[in-house]
Amino acid sequence: MAAKPVIVGYVGGYKGLVDMNMIHPSKLTYINYAFVNVIANRAVLTNLKTDTINLKNLAVLKKKDPSLKVLISIGGWSWSKNFSDAVLSDTSRKAFAQSAIAIVRKFNLDGIDIDWEYPGSLGAKDNIYRSEDKQNYTLLFRSLREALDTLQNETGRKMLLTAAVGGFPSFLHTTDMGKAQQYLDYVNLMTYDLDGGALTQHHTSLLDADRTIKAFAAAGVPYNKMLMGIAFYGHSYIVKKDSNRGLGDSIVTHGRGYGYSYIKDSLIGYHYYRDRHAKAAYWYNPTNNEFITADDTWSVKLKCQYVLYHKMAGVMFWEYVSDPKEYLLDEIDNIIK
Repeated sequence: MAAKPVIVGYVGGYKGLVDMNMIHPSKLTYINYAFVNVIANRAVLTNLKTDTINLKNLAVLKKKDPSLKVLISIGGWSWSKNFSDAVLSDTSRKAFAQSAIAIVRKFNLDGIDIDWEYPGSLGAKDNIYRSEDKQNYTLLFRSLREALDTLQNETGRKMLLTAAVGGFPSFLHTTDMGKAQQYLDYVNLMTYDLDGGALTQHHTSLLDADRTIKAFAAAGVPYNKMLMGIAFYGHSYIVKKDSNRGLGDSIVTHGRGYGYSYIKDSLIGYHYYRDRHAKAAYWYNPTNNEFITADDTWSVKLKCQYVLYHKMAGVMFWEYVSDPKEYLLDEIDNIIK
C-alpha cells in the first residue's frame, strides 16, 4: 500500500515571534521551522530568545495533534554562507551534525531539514563554495543520518532527514542527488523563484516543475521521495507601457512582493489570466503596468493532481504567513488528504 502523501509547511521564525494562532496542524503533516544558522561550523539558533519561544510553542501544537512532526530547517538563502566550511572534513561534518542534534534533542523535535543554497555554486552574494561541495553534500547527509539514527534509538521515535533543493535541473550538476537521496526521507523541490532575466516569466509554473522532477528522477531520486514545491507568495514587476498582458514583456523594475491572501482579496484593477500551457496563473494591471506571477488555487490544484498521478511523496510550501487565510492550504488539504 502506498504511503499517504505528506503536506510540509515552512514556518519562518527568522523575523521573530510566530503567531501560532494562524497554524492549523490538522492540515499539515510536518512543519519545518526556518531557520537555523550555520556559524563556526555549527548549527546555531541565532535569535535564541524568540527561537526558544517559537519552538516551545510548536511543541504545544504537537500535543494538540500528536501526528504533527516538527523539524528544524538549517540554512536558507541568507544563512547558507558557511555550509561549505562546515562540511569540509569528516571531523567538521560530525561536529556540525552533533550541534544540530543538540537542538533537536533540546526541543524534542522530529528531525532536520537542510536548505543549502547552493552547494558548488554561489547562491547569495559572498557565499563560500567549492568544487568539493558535490561530494561533501552527500557526506553531510550521511553524518546527519548516523546521528539521527542514534537519537532515534534513544527515543524510540522516528527521526526525519530532509533537504530543500534547488527547483531547477542545474542543481544536479553540483550535487550527486542519486547518492544523497539514500540518506533522505524527502527531497523538497523548491520549484519557485524560477523567474529572472530581462523579460517577465512565471516564477512557479507546473511546466518548470515537471522538467525538474523528471531530471531529478533521471538522476536517481525516486518519485516517492520528492515533494512538489508550492509558493504561497508572488513576484511582481513593472513592465514597459502598452504591454498586452505583461507576460514575456520587458521589465522596467521589480515591484513589491505579495502573499496570496493579499492577491486574492485586495488587488484592484488587475486582470487575472491562466497560462494553460505552463499551467500557471498571473495578473496584469494596464493602468500601472504591473505584472504579478504567483500560484493560485487553480495552479495548486493542478500541482496536487500531478503529485497524486505520479505517486510523489507530497507537497511542501513556502511559507505559511504569506497566505494567512489558508486559501492555498485548504486547496492542498482537500486534494492531498
